[in-house]
Amino acid sequence: IFVVEGKGVREPIAAMPGVFRLSIDLAVKEAERAAKLGIPALATFPNVDISLRDQTGSHILDPDNVINRATRAIKDAVPQIGIITDAALDPFTSHGHDGILRDGIIVNDETVEQVTAAAVIQAAAGADIIAPSDMMDGRIGAIRDALDANGFQDVAIMSYATKFASAFYGPYREAVGTAGLLKGDKKTYYIDHANSDEAVREAEQDIAEGADMLMVKPGLPYLDIIRRLKDEFRMPTFAYQVSGEYSMIKAAGANGWIDGEKAMLESLLAFKRAGCDGILTYFAPEVAELLKGGR
Repeated sequence: IFVVEGKGVREPIAAMPGVFRLSIDLAVKEAERAAKLGIPALATFPNVDISLRDQTGSHILDPDNVINRATRAIKDAVPQIGIITDAALDPFTSHGHDGILRDGIIVNDETVEQVTAAAVIQAAAGADIIAPSDMMDGRIGAIRDALDANGFQDVAIMSYATKFASAFYGPYREAVGTAGLLKGDKKTYYIDHANSDEAVREAEQDIAEGADMLMVKPGLPYLDIIRRLKDEFRMPTFAYQVSGEYSMIKAAGANGWIDGEKAMLESLLAFKRAGCDGILTYFAPEVAELLKGGR
């Protein structure tokens, strides 16, 4: 879910029909609804005011930023639901990159230091799982050490071990307000979508550093990666059915080109068939309603 400042705010996201930016009070109501539907966890992403974004994404270190306040509010109201937070910097930077930009270059080690500090702050707010999606080298080990040192041994790490430089992220960038900010592309730190061997190496490195679960992103175009990772490592493996995948199914369904409901269910089943233990999807409330109805 996407979280914004304010009260009673429910902003539709044009490129993602049925998905909204929610103020914290409505995010809490959405969490209550999710819990009743049997959804085990929520992943929260912020859209922060442009005035709070800078070159280093420093606002991520504010314990009272909108994500940390949303975590506390949801945990107070619905303690049984899991909260997954992303320690990446892109919603907080003025340039839209996942890391700190110096002279046109993403600086890995300085970014890892900041992402690690953010992860500890998010754990202190009540996050159950830290899911860093920035793809900086060494971040998993640094986060694990920092969480343990600060008494958060039970906070898990879901590694976006294989996040590809994909064309399917566009609607998400609209949702978090980075679409018009991004300078250049993210190919220097995301994985080349032609290179499956690099995906396996990245996953192996993150497991060695202490990852509890692996995330493959995007989902449907990378079912082969899901299968390879599951076969290779036998780790809890997840897929992120990203915004572009969601929007394509929604748009085609709305136009009558496909049966949207059947396509949704078929796409989700494909993840399970490929070996996924869990799926992060914007369809979650819709499919949970269907499953609760016995369909």
